[in-house]
Amino acid sequence: MVHFGLATTDEIAKELAARLRAHRLAQNLPQSELAARAGISHKTLTTFEHSGKVSMDVYLRIVAALGLSESLSTLFELKQQTIKEMEAAEQRRQRASRRHP
Repeated sequence: MVHFGLATTDEIAKELAARLRAHRLAQNLPQSELAARAGISHKTLTTFEHSGKVSMDVYLRIVAALGLSESLSTLFELKQQTIKEMEAAEQRRQRASRRHP
């Protein structure tokens, strides 16, 4: 298993592809069937499973076709740890502060 904090973007992409491939195999789906469900070509799926490189749209199609969309719901969710942070989060920022030299 890859430690995402220390991995390169290529390593992370390959790990995510391997995880989705494992889900495909656990569901006993041939590549051709998953590709059809996702609305992508067989070649695109094969390339993804080997390199981890596809567009975000294709990645999300594969995730959805595997029935894993709900797994994305907590990805990058802002988590508050203190009451002060929770109160600050209620006043959601609309944009970053200006940087002063």
